[in-house]
Amino acid sequence: MPKRNLSRKENRGKKEDDFKSKILDLDRVTRVTGGGKKLRFRACVVIGDKKGKVGIGLAKGKDVSQAIAKAEKVARKNIITVPIKEETIPHEVEAKFEASAVILKPQISGIGLIAGGPVRVICDLAGIENICAKILSRSRNKINNAMATMAALKKLKIEK
Repeated sequence: MPKRNLSRKENRGKKEDDFKSKILDLDRVTRVTGGGKKLRFRACVVIGDKKGKVGIGLAKGKDVSQAIAKAEKVARKNIITVPIKEETIPHEVEAKFEASAVILKPQISGIGLIAGGPVRVICDLAGIENICAKILSRSRNKINNAMATMAALKKLKIEK
């Protein structure tokens, strides 16, 4: 049987890429209206290729799978490139997002990924193997901590 060429419409959504995704947060949210409570799901997804590209997406949907799919789509639009030098970041950086603040410090080879929570997930998917990170704020909000980490990674510059 001869192979047939897929049209653009049939080929849509069948991208071959090496991005890995991880669900950072999944919540049930409600909106109270005059007719009652409207239930939805909110998903926060981080995607990365472990080669310096990482993105974060936040979306809501009527069910869990729809929320996750929408969040992955948003994350693909928000991809940033992280400069990685010898398996670590080029310099120390600090960033704040709303009430959350993080600090990222480069480490020598062999130390490993010393970070917790959302910072660890984002650095792992970005491909940073040796880093020391600390969440400076008292905030326990995963989404704000993740956004602060992304803001810190955006500040990184390649030193010459």
